[in-house]
Amino acid sequence: MTGLLARLEYPGRLIAMGLASAGARTVIVYAITGRSPSSQARKLVLRNRGIWAQPTDEDVLKKGNVDLLVYPALLFGQAGVAVSNGKQTADIRDGLTSGAGPVSVLSKALAAWDFEPDAPIFTPRISGCFVRGSAGLSLVRRGESGETLRSYFEVPLREGEGRLVSTYEGPNRDPLPSFTGEPHRVELHGGSARETAETVYRELGPVLPEKDFRVAVACVSASLSRPDDLEVHIINRHERT
Repeated sequence: MTGLLARLEYPGRLIAMGLASAGARTVIVYAITGRSPSSQARKLVLRNRGIWAQPTDEDVLKKGNVDLLVYPALLFGQAGVAVSNGKQTADIRDGLTSGAGPVSVLSKALAAWDFEPDAPIFTPRISGCFVRGSAGLSLVRRGESGETLRSYFEVPLREGEGRLVSTYEGPNRDPLPSFTGEPHRVELHGGSARETAETVYRELGPVLPEKDFRVAVACVSASLSRPDDLEVHIINRHERT
């Protein structure tokens, strides 16, 4: 990721999508960082044609907003892959058809979704999908007057290149500043899901011996020609400590 993640003190959740440096396979990354005990008390689990954010400690998780903490982060369909930081992932997955483009899928699926109701932060909903050999990202955030702002982005699939969005801009302050603008351009090195996941997990680690916000990282590598041909690797921090 060319060091971008190391410069983001607290990105929240993030999605990166692009084409592997070896070509022929797309890369989809979803990562969770958390400040509160309830956000930290989670893991990513592969099950039921998807990757789910689930609790590691039910009692601790219940101290937060469970509706915003437990959800399908990635869902796999016959025509592609859906990813997001909330329950909107299911609506995106339902729109994945061989005749639909990524921006069309995202705009239809997210039309009824607003930013998260976690005042005073109002966390954006970040989403993405890979379908028909192309990819797209979306950001649904709160405007200055309280309105919902929806942005959609085509992700160019160039070898070794991707785009990244996160829920927050990076500074660790209160209230957390929402991500704005265009997705970041990132370089994607390594060919396997494991290599990419390990790189992201490492770059999200603290530079100094301060609080480690990492929770989990998942990487999915999908064939351009066969989107149901998937390679998955998941890293959960609680399993490494």
